[in-house]
Amino acid sequence: MSNAAQISPLTRHLGYWLRFVSNHVSHAFAQKVEARGVTVAEWVVLRELLENGPMSPSALADHLGLTRGAITKLADRLIVKSMIGRAFRLDDRRCQILEIHDKGRELVPLLAALADRNECEFFGHMSESDRETLGRLMRDLVRYHKLKTIPTE
Repeated sequence: MSNAAQISPLTRHLGYWLRFVSNHVSHAFAQKVEARGVTVAEWVVLRELLENGPMSPSALADHLGLTRGAITKLADRLIVKSMIGRAFRLDDRRCQILEIHDKGRELVPLLAALADRNECEFFGHMSESDRETLGRLMRDLVRYHKLKTIPTE
């Protein structure tokens, strides 16, 4: 008997199926938001700033589970696109605050609708009960493994 016969097939692993579905769902969503001029990571930053208000880059990085360097790069790109702004405290110019601008604020609901549509395209065929069960199982895995980083790619 060869070694290959003793190795479990990829399709036997839940991780394979999670990655398979995740890649397709994520890729489809990325195409939708990129058609609107932003990346998924930029969408996450815009969404966070809209929901939580102005915050320092370090607080945003901690909240999203990203590095401060990654937040700086994302913020720089969004500033160039006039979707967010960077302000400095008058008493301490080292302290920065990121805030969403009107252009970003107007885009977030459109992107949220794209996220809803993407969700429906991939999971709409499932019963409400099955979608709730799948969501509960995913959240249970997140809690059990203490996963913190918000997916942005």
